[in-house]
Amino acid sequence: MPIIQWFPGHMAKALRLIREQMSTVDIVFELVDARLPYSSQNPEVAAAAGKKPRLLILTKADLADPTTTQQWLQYFRDHQQPAIALDSRAGNIKKQVTAQAKQILAEKLAAEQAKGMRKRAIRAMCVGVPNVGKSTFLNHLVGKNVAATGNRPGITTGQQWLRSSADLELLDTPGVLWPKFATQKQGTQLAATGAIKDGIYAVDDVALFALDYLRQSHKAALASRYHLKENELDPTVTGPDLLMTITAKMGFRDDYERGSERLLRELRKGKFGRCTLETPVEIEENND
Repeated sequence: MPIIQWFPGHMAKALRLIREQMSTVDIVFELVDARLPYSSQNPEVAAAAGKKPRLLILTKADLADPTTTQQWLQYFRDHQQPAIALDSRAGNIKKQVTAQAKQILAEKLAAEQAKGMRKRAIRAMCVGVPNVGKSTFLNHLVGKNVAATGNRPGITTGQQWLRSSADLELLDTPGVLWPKFATQKQGTQLAATGAIKDGIYAVDDVALFALDYLRQSHKAALASRYHLKENELDPTVTGPDLLMTITAKMGFRDDYERGSERLLRELRKGKFGRCTLETPVEIEENND
């Protein structure tokens, strides 16, 4: 399977603008997918931020396994990286995010007040990979539909300043990836969760990756969803053969690609339950 890459010119431009604007903000809100909290972090954003504080915001937490999400939050605490998990549709997002930003910047804000500087709004840059839910998140923070939303990458195409409250101003940026993924698996995971534009990758390869994950971690849900018999899920059955069986059960006969597309859509929508594609233990083992 070739390594998946997607870094069009508009993303290179967006990264350049992010670097240029970094000096104008107090903090970076980096939105990462709660189903992929490590691999959906953009290393270019961390490099651009330098010593600037970053708050990792795990979006789509309602689609991720809650136990694993708590493990990730503990992992980030252990690595001195502030992080919170959110369902971007929840009602208390503005209060929670603002409180976290104030806590992280408490020393800086206190120093400004000690110098007699007037109280001001915190300026935060919002960044994240495509389709991470950034526009939905911003609309809730601002309290109105100021950012276009949609379940596909590439909705936001330019930067804009938004006012959440007297305490918080937000710089919205387009969803950006980076020039080269660290591993083949990372690119495949990002494609599986919808961060990479359709047509950039071989959909059946990504569907086979997703199917392997579901067989290992959500076997009962997979069997129930597609009315699979025990012998059809036997370990000796290959991934391609199982995908063909599922494709037929979907009513697509031997249209392997159409079956692959539907399986990925259903994974992204949470039809197999709350799924997290990586764990802190796996990351630590791979980094040893």
